[in-house]
Amino acid sequence: RKAAENIALDDAILEAHSKSLIPNTLRFLQFNPEAVLVGYHQSVENEVRIDYCKKRGVEIGRRITGGGTIYFDRTQLGWELFASKDDIGVSVINELLFAKICEGVIRGLKKLGLKADFRAKNDIEIKGRKISGTGGTEIGNSFMFQGTLLIDFDVNTMLRVLRIPLEKLKDKEVESVKDRVTYLSKELGYRPDIDTLKKYIKEGFQETFSIKLENGELTEDEKEIFNRKLKKIQSREWIYLSKRDNASALYASYKTKGGLVKVSLVYAQKAKIIEQIILTGDFFAFPVRGIYDLEAALKGIKADSEKIRKKIKDFFKTNDVKIVGINPEDIAFTINKALSKTEYLSYGFDLREANHIFTVIEPFKNILEKKPDLLLLPYCSKETECELRYEKDCTICGKCTIGDAYRIGQDNDLMPVSITSFEDLIRTLLRYRKKGKRAFIGCCCEPFYVKHEKDFERTGLPGILINIDNTTCYELGEEQKAYAGNFEKKTDLKIELLEKIINIVNNGKG
Repeated sequence: RKAAENIALDDAILEAHSKSLIPNTLRFLQFNPEAVLVGYHQSVENEVRIDYCKKRGVEIGRRITGGGTIYFDRTQLGWELFASKDDIGVSVINELLFAKICEGVIRGLKKLGLKADFRAKNDIEIKGRKISGTGGTEIGNSFMFQGTLLIDFDVNTMLRVLRIPLEKLKDKEVESVKDRVTYLSKELGYRPDIDTLKKYIKEGFQETFSIKLENGELTEDEKEIFNRKLKKIQSREWIYLSKRDNASALYASYKTKGGLVKVSLVYAQKAKIIEQIILTGDFFAFPVRGIYDLEAALKGIKADSEKIRKKIKDFFKTNDVKIVGINPEDIAFTINKALSKTEYLSYGFDLREANHIFTVIEPFKNILEKKPDLLLLPYCSKETECELRYEKDCTICGKCTIGDAYRIGQDNDLMPVSITSFEDLIRTLLRYRKKGKRAFIGCCCEPFYVKHEKDFERTGLPGILINIDNTTCYELGEEQKAYAGNFEKKTDLKIELLEKIINIVNNGKG
């Protein structure tokens, strides 16, 4: 079925069950064409690469359930249970219920010769790798609990379809994402027959709940409700509905003695919780799945620094997980570093802009109060054929964003300076600190900032750094050329963000 049809059926069956028009129901579903489905509380614009989906023919839909965005290719099998809380023996939807329902799928997979387990809060895993994510919703005494079962896994298409939280992952980290999940074709060595898979899962639910399931068709009541729901579900108003609790991605990196720790998390602004989190880096964890268990433990936690520290500390106390050279405080620090970017909301930034802002030595607020008077700009954003590309000067010819930045700086009493190498950067910061400069605003790529955060701090001059656009020396593996001042590709400055920050320095608002 198409995306809108599947979602409308979810809504219709749940409503019919809540009105006692149908019995408890187990439903299987697949999508054709492939689809990307945002959670009820999410923003399509924030979560999905809309242009790519349109070009590839990937349908976009909005689920009636919360949670994160899901990519459905044609091979994935969805499963859903519609039932009453009374029949299951619960009064509230909780993790115990999740585990009980997932047991039906786990038993079904066992019939294929696979040992699967429930991972709190709501995943099914095989050998520590996720194979099914789940979620649900309710109306009165009736609930729908649904899951996806990966048969094949096209991670490259998924990364192109989804905007967060995976969009910044490089090749090595894409492999890390692949390692977090598994799929039936990989585990079995062949693609299982869909009808056989449905049969086994059906039997698994029968055994779990000691019931007998009979095959059936949609009732006339369900069809009537479905036709009514479909018009709404396939409308642009529903799909692009702007929810008040939009979740946004936040990123942070921290270089420790044991390696680089990177955090990508989805932050729900209204609820102030971490909806999803991915921890990556070049560290060594034993066992590998320990990181995945930590991610699962942090899902849904309040975005409170002390609660996060305690949760991580307790996790390592109660689990035999070791990360060489990295301690729980390093992980908590990196997560809270990402969450600290919510501070920028009060200045009129959105969280996407906040991800491109880094501070040196002092918090953003303190640096603003110092009234920065120095503007540092990288030579790599000059035109490659510019005769002044590797020089300290700029004629403001209008051919590149460096000229725009020079003009903005001069108009706002910031002295613009071109930086021609890493050594030149350090010399410049030390020199202007001695000359009494208060603070700086600068532009550089995030990997450079992460690697040299301590070098920036040692110069003693506070500053605000803004990430740059286009392929950087780090992405091309040419950072040594850049350090020496010989990088030959062109990057672009985020001029609008730079101008917004300078306006805040001058006027207190963007």
